Amino acid sequence: MVKRRLGREGPEITTLGFGTWALAGRYRYGWGAVDDEESIAAIRRAVEAGVSWIDTAPTYGDGHSEEVVGRALQPFRAGEEVLVFTKCGRPWRDGEVYFDLRPESIREECEASLRRLRVERIDLYQFHWPDYATGTTVEESWGTIVELIGEGKVRWAGVCNFDIPRLERCEAIRHVDSLQPPFSLLNRDAYGELIPWAREHGTGAIAYSPMASGLLTGSFNREGLGRLAEDDWRRRAPAFQEPKLSKSLAFVERLEPIAARLGVTVASLSLAWVLSVPGVTGAIVGARRPSQLDDWLGAGDLELDEQALAEIEASLEATGAGTDELPQPPPVAAASWPAWDRG
Repeated sequence: MVKRRLGREGPEITTLGFGTWALAGRYRYGWGAVDDEESIAAIRRAVEAGVSWIDTAPTYGDGHSEEVVGRALQPFRAGEEVLVFTKCGRPWRDGEVYFDLRPESIREECEASLRRLRVERIDLYQFHWPDYATGTTVEESWGTIVELIGEGKVRWAGVCNFDIPRLERCEAIRHVDSLQPPFSLLNRDAYGELIPWAREHGTGAIAYSPMASGLLTGSFNREGLGRLAEDDWRRRAPAFQEPKLSKSLAFVERLEPIAARLGVTVASLSLAWVLSVPGVTGAIVGARRPSQLDDWLGAGDLELDEQALAEIEASLEATGAGTDELPQPPPVAAASWPAWDRG
């Protein structure tokens, strides 16, 4: 598989990584019931096919996704054959998820993640969200990450969902190896400032939700919304409500002939567009069963020609699909955040 270096100082990684949010099982921000054995089989198939990194977080099911990853990677040399990326800053307490990047909380989360993942060192440790609740400064939090690197518990450090002022405050203390923003054909905001900032500063940009939580797979339709599990977070998400849903489906319909001309799936086309943006290192793609990998495993090798890029742009303009709006932070006192505003 095609590889790119994660920023100026990070590892070489495949342009596609395996994401595990959907493997969390049933909880407030879940995707419905999952079969852990199928999840493990999907992760192993991805690694065997050449995917070199897994992205997870303790927030996903109160550590459940990390536990599944830990089991799945037992046949492989974690840290060598496959890298493990996880996060901190959204801990569970008494059944609720909180914002917390206090040094003591980061350390507590780190030890728990190491245990669940069955590794001695986390390859990329990321702040999941800024700390909107405790009053802890970015400098205090990022300083703790620097300490964890010095102690050998973390190799590289990154952030998710950060704006440029916070990025620059971190960069002043220690280089930010990676930035993880939402980025897809239906959420293009990072294109304007965040990805160019990352490129300029030698920070790797990893796109999350590059297929817009299923809307850009090419297999999702209006009937599919009704078939989602009752506890699937997407039933409540604005992107899956009108008028956004109709615009997105109309856009996907226009993508189908472009994908057909190139001999690829709509999912691969959507991922290839994300990876074509200068400054993007890789994209996180999920699968709950091995068969779901067939739609996207080859996307990292696909280079879009000028005609395809122009046709995609024209389709966006014609349908008015997508949004350039960033998720907005909740009130400072809020413990939880709606699922569609999460990574």
